[in-house]
Amino acid sequence: MAMIESPLSEDVQKVTGEALQGAVVDLIDLSLIGKQVHWTLVGRNFRSIHLQLDDVVATAREYQDTAAERAAAIGVLPDGRAGTVQASGIPQPAVEWVHADDAIRYFVEVFGVIVARMRDRIEATEVDEVTQDLIIEITGALEKHHWMWQAEAAQN
Repeated sequence: MAMIESPLSEDVQKVTGEALQGAVVDLIDLSLIGKQVHWTLVGRNFRSIHLQLDDVVATAREYQDTAAERAAAIGVLPDGRAGTVQASGIPQPAVEWVHADDAIRYFVEVFGVIVARMRDRIEATEVDEVTQDLIIEITGALEKHHWMWQAEAAQN
């Protein structure tokens, strides 16, 4: 029995709910891997990258909550359980000391994957402008992080 009635048709709710669920999972995983690398980072530029990872985690946590609450608002149960997030498909860091240069390359790749998925979700949610606007906002924040990691990776 649905506890929350959706303002959307069943078809639109399904498409939009899937996009939001995917965003929730990606953002939870991003926050977890951000902290994992934050804790295991070593090497040149340690401090600035360590702090940059705090920014990544803060963005991911803010928007995972926003996306999950939007899902709930349209009558879709968000699922952020560990088993669900484990299947995100985002490349995972090794559990080892991560050299700063490797962390930079890793996050360029990770943000590339997540941004591409979010752009697909923008297209998928054109049937619900409210959700689409939210996913556009999230994507903009993630693309800013992607740019910063790419700038960090740039060679002279």
